[in-house]
Amino acid sequence: MTRSEETVVSLENVGVEFSNASLFQTLRGDREVVKAVDDVSLDIRENEVIVLVGESGCGKTTFGKTAVGLQRPTSGSVKYRGQDIWDAKDGNGDVTIPFPEIRKSLQIIHQDPGSSLNPNRTILNSLSVPLKEQYPQIGTEEREERIYKLLEYVGMKPASSYASRYPHQLSGGEQQRIALGRALLMNPDLILADEAVSALDVSLRIEMMDLMHDLQREFNTSYLNISHDLANAYYFAEKVGGRIGIMYLGKLVEIGPAEEIIRNPRHPYTRVLRWATPVMDPDSITEESDEPPIRQIDIPDPKNPPSGCRFHTRCPEARETCVNRVPQLTQTGETIESGVACFRRDERDEYWQSDEIA
Repeated sequence: MTRSEETVVSLENVGVEFSNASLFQTLRGDREVVKAVDDVSLDIRENEVIVLVGESGCGKTTFGKTAVGLQRPTSGSVKYRGQDIWDAKDGNGDVTIPFPEIRKSLQIIHQDPGSSLNPNRTILNSLSVPLKEQYPQIGTEEREERIYKLLEYVGMKPASSYASRYPHQLSGGEQQRIALGRALLMNPDLILADEAVSALDVSLRIEMMDLMHDLQREFNTSYLNISHDLANAYYFAEKVGGRIGIMYLGKLVEIGPAEEIIRNPRHPYTRVLRWATPVMDPDSITEESDEPPIRQIDIPDPKNPPSGCRFHTRCPEARETCVNRVPQLTQTGETIESGVACFRRDERDEYWQSDEIA
């Protein structure tokens, strides 16, 4: 499939903050703020696959929801085809793309599809709701025809039988297919798949990811996939020439083509993830050391992240300059597809004259 160079969603210097303070703490001015996403930029192009990987709590889901207009950023901007999403939502300035059109074009598949399906509605009724909202002009017969056709697209045959069932009458894999089909009903430009295969058995994961690839070719959509599993990320991105992005404590620390991330990880945290991931292709992956490439088991508090490079408290390559300076995501290849936020990328950086951390 040919990937366009046209950008669908552009996120620039995006930050998202949350406060878990009580009303009394807020009135007293004693607020605890968590920077779930901190100054992250990313362009998602037409027909592209990007998978964000990282530990739980690293901000990848928050960033994903921000990308599809479900989370308002605290700072920075999110644009759909050049139109600021939140300006469209608020009616600010000259709005060229109305917010309902943006909302329809940016869809999400949740990790738990059962919770997103009304248990009291048949599949046909559940899928009819978004069609009625977005396409009120079409009649009942045409609406049902669209739903049956889509059910067949996602492998739910015979469609009429599955359409009459309730969510509890479906397996987890079948529920996930319904969730994918519901997103595709809107003919979206981008789908956020938030851990969409993590709850499935390994064989079903592969089957589901292959289906998503097939439907991408059919519907010309892009995927922003969220995963904590580098093996799943590699399989999903590599087959279609996609990219993998690595997040750590709210920062995007590395991004690049899937093969590059697996074969030649540049950021120390990416090397940790690679070390902890079972070998996916023994003929193409270099042998890993028995010892984890990490200095110490230290998981920082997101409410009080380390200064400088946030990974320096765990990084075996950290030096004193890493404590005080914040590395920026910098292009590492000939194209903008690859980048890493690490001082070691530049042989002229003061990092090399800095003292090692004891």
